[in-house]
Amino acid sequence: MLRWLLPILMFGTAASADAVDDVMQAAANAFDRMPRLERVARIEGACGADSDVNQDVAYCATRNVVLLSEAAASRPEAPYLVAHVIGHAVQVQHGIADIALREIRARRAEEPTLRGYVASQVECIAGFLMARAGQQGASLTDWFNAEPFTGTHWGRDPLRVGPQVSIGLDGRNARFMRGQAAATLQDCAAGEFGAELLLRAYKG
Repeated sequence: MLRWLLPILMFGTAASADAVDDVMQAAANAFDRMPRLERVARIEGACGADSDVNQDVAYCATRNVVLLSEAAASRPEAPYLVAHVIGHAVQVQHGIADIALREIRARRAEEPTLRGYVASQVECIAGFLMARAGQQGASLTDWFNAEPFTGTHWGRDPLRVGPQVSIGLDGRNARFMRGQAAATLQDCAAGEFGAELLLRAYKG
């Protein structure tokens, strides 16, 4: 029986790896200065991350690298996990994160709302990239029963001091699905953070 099961398990792992690579390639085709992917045994200890940082995937802005744990790499949601943190990389590498940080510092009372706009745009970018990697049609509720990515999963070294935000599973899923269906990145404007910089950075 194990002789039949092993090829199935290996195929599942290979398929997930290929799908992750497809997302990385779609990002590189769409935007300049995209991060490289680094598969690691564990996230803790990398880029100053501690045990409170997401242990599946993280974006280290200091090194411009996506860290994907070996444990998460073979799961069916792995391409989405990578697409999500690449959404943050797009914002960091093309000036959107700087604008958001400036506004957050100037308007601390509105910080949850502003960070919510940032997260909404990230989910839309993730959906947009998934579609361009040939992986459209998935819903976050296929993989998650609770909202993902509410804790620290991106930022500069030390990664453990990165931002945290919640917009709800339904809110994230709506933006993710919007990105998959989007004809252009204009649809990824979120609140007062428009799509101008995304459109300027997009290579088509």
